[in-house]
Order: sequence, then structure tokens, then C-alpha cells
Amino acid sequence: MADESFTELSGQRVVLRRFRPGDVDEFVAYRSRAEVARYQSWDAPYPWEEGERFVREIMTLHPDMAGEWFQFAVALRATGQLIGDCAAMPNADDPSQCEIGFTIAPGYQGRGYATEAVRLLVDYLFTALGKHRVTACCDARNAASVALLERLGMRREGHLRQSTWAKGEWTDDLLYALLRDEWHHGAR
Repeated sequence: MADESFTELSGQRVVLRRFRPGDVDEFVAYRSRAEVARYQSWDAPYPWEEGERFVREIMTLHPDMAGEWFQFAVALRATGQLIGDCAAMPNADDPSQCEIGFTIAPGYQGRGYATEAVRLLVDYLFTALGKHRVTACCDARNAASVALLERLGMRREGHLRQSTWAKGEWTDDLLYALLRDEWHHGAR
């Protein structure tokens, strides 16, 4: 069931909030960086028109719609500066399970912002939305994402060899998961 009341989740240094029209320029800027797009589904440069359309559309959606991705803007708590996004998609057939993803602008990587943002998201999914299981998938070469998922206590459940055709090559995917009772028993 959609969480129509969602506005913001506050952490120590970051907030997860809805996207706003004023986020388009920053959103397009970090998505246009080759090092950001490398392990993602889009190509760099990311078209401004696509970013504007994406922000306009995501503003009409709500978190927790089965089978639909919802992107949360990741912003610095002190300044409101957009530094990335993270997303959640409840499984269409079993909405008690949810997949997550995340992207952080290069200038803000390596400072713990992504860990804090994804921790806020996972906590929201387990506590406010009552999810049973949270999963994530990443390119096996994406060492920073692998480290973040493992730092959060997610368990590697699979290594799919050459399972995705992306940007002209076959890539391996790593599958991660975490159960709600694992989150409450020290995974945080």
C-alpha cells in the first residue's frame, strides 16, 4: 500500500526526501558523470530533458507501490544540497519483499553519506513499512557498492556469472539480502 504521507526521513547528516523541481540540475549533473553511470542502467551524459521528466514523474508517486520503483532524493541535512538518490521497489507478487538501489555524486562518495542514506532507507522499509526482506543487486566490479551492502549486514546470496548485458559487455551480478529479524538483531 502506497505511503502517501511520506515527506522526509532525517539522519544525522543526510535526509531522504521527495524530489523537487529544483533538483533537476544537480540530478542530471551527477548522473552525467561517466564514473557514476558506469554500473548503472543509463549512459553519460544523462539528458537534461530525461532528468526533468524523471523528477516531474517521481513527484507524483509514493513509496511502497508494489512493482514500482520510488526514488528518494538524498540531500545534506545542513544545507539541503542534493547529493544522490536511493530507491526501493516492493516486489509486485510479494510486496513484503523489496529491492533497493542507490547512487551518490562523486564529490560526496567515501564520506559515509551513502551508508547513512541506505541505512535510513532500510530502517524505513523494515520498521515503518513492515517489510520482511530487503534485497539488492550490483555489478560484481562495483567494490564501493559491495562494501556498503556488506557494511549494512546484508548477506551475499548469489553471484550470477555474465547475467547482464550492459554497455556492450556481459557483466556479473552479486545478489544481497537482509531479513527484518536480522536487522533488529544487530545488523545495524
